[in-house]
Amino acid sequence: MNRYWSAIVHALTPYVPGEQPKLSRLIKLNTNENPYGPSPRALEAICATADARLRLYPDPNADQLRSVLAQRFGLQPGQIFVGNGSDEVLAHAFMGLLRHDHALWMPDITYSFYPTYCGLYDIRYELIPLDAEYGIQARDYLPQPGRQAGAIIFANPNAPTGRPLPLDEVEQIVAGNPQAVVVVDEAYVDFGGTSAVSLIDRYPNLLVVHTFSKSRSLAGMRVGYAMGHPGLIEALDRVKNSFNSYPLDWLTQAAAVASVEDEAYFEECVDRVIATRSQLTGQLQQLGFEVLPSCANFVFARHPQHGGAELASALRERSIIVRHFAKPRIDAFLRISIGTEDECQLLVDALTEILQA
Repeated sequence: MNRYWSAIVHALTPYVPGEQPKLSRLIKLNTNENPYGPSPRALEAICATADARLRLYPDPNADQLRSVLAQRFGLQPGQIFVGNGSDEVLAHAFMGLLRHDHALWMPDITYSFYPTYCGLYDIRYELIPLDAEYGIQARDYLPQPGRQAGAIIFANPNAPTGRPLPLDEVEQIVAGNPQAVVVVDEAYVDFGGTSAVSLIDRYPNLLVVHTFSKSRSLAGMRVGYAMGHPGLIEALDRVKNSFNSYPLDWLTQAAAVASVEDEAYFEECVDRVIATRSQLTGQLQQLGFEVLPSCANFVFARHPQHGGAELASALRERSIIVRHFAKPRIDAFLRISIGTEDECQLLVDALTEILQA
């Protein structure tokens, strides 16, 4: 507390990001980073761009990046917004599209920074419970007499569960709420989910948000983007240009363009993560864990005889970091990022030792 703070700062509950420990010889499976490096072409592009042009401001609209993304997804550049990581893109969406008289609807188990943004932007929200299997039910997001959403946001696949919502059920939510913007946060969709991008041309109320941090291994450069009707994109541009007109520097834009153009490397890395996830899921189940179906680069698992906090602590003692959430309904679970095959095998070996102790 400080007497110089603005009044709103006293009321904020800041988001706490996943731990980034500065320890050597650590197996880090807690923040869903890709275990494989960025495209070599992206790294080459960074080196090639590190020259005298850095004295100039970067392209504020990132036109080349928007163009290659539009080509990849079959959209027009005017249907794409790019920003400094998907978190900031989502922050612009919260401010520009999700604050209305009726409450914003979101799952009760989702990213913890969604309520944080609601506090920052004074957005009233309502939590919609996941079902008993930790899944989103589309019918729960449809208007009822005397009850409708001001806007809707959910992650698909959801976080931290990893469970996907089929495309037809996403469409039920979007089509059933023509009065409301529906934001689908698809940070993990490349690992086995089905994107809602194909619905964009049919529904002017749909905004789909992606990131380069997961499947494209560029978490350290912060690139995110949104896709939707040009009217929605204009709202994001208006917020961005009232905040920071240059969110992506020259190096970041060059790396992102090269990454999109290197489709073969992208597919190779995604396939490797999916294969390791499948193998790890089977190994965890053999140890007695319940593992929720995942289309993300992590699994969400719990053991019937051991608490989540207990297991996370025991793994930390063995220099393995996973994510535990001390929250209702999910405190028994561990969220385990998919690492390399070797890292996941070391995790399984450690868990085997812990369970046998």
